[in-house]
Amino acid sequence: MKEIKELSGDELSRLVVQGMLEKKAANIVVMDLRKVKNSITDFFVICSGNTDTQIDAIATSVDEEVFKASRINPWHQEGKQNKEWILLDYIDVVVHVFRKDRRKFYDLESLWGDAEISQIAESMEPEPEKQMMFN
Repeated sequence: MKEIKELSGDELSRLVVQGMLEKKAANIVVMDLRKVKNSITDFFVICSGNTDTQIDAIATSVDEEVFKASRINPWHQEGKQNKEWILLDYIDVVVHVFRKDRRKFYDLESLWGDAEISQIAESMEPEPEKQMMFN
């Protein structure tokens, strides 16, 4: 059995994005909150899905990608029941998988507007890692 591998917030964010891309998540955004005063985490990784099934598949894919690389499970998760907004909390990285209308309603990008925001191209191949630079 593999040991738990410590990952930096950057590495963990890349794995999360890779999991999102695997299930065709839309409008993927990485928010770097490290320089935001009183932030609750280092990164938010946010995406949208079109259906309950896709939202669930995206969250599952993220969980699998992170676990496969590091043997880490989310510290906390919410929203698996109603599938409008699934949250996976990995402490340094918090993942938000939204249904499109819920994402507009909560508008986390505006709420945390001081964060450095990187848009991830949806056509980007999940590998190699060097393609997933956040800038």
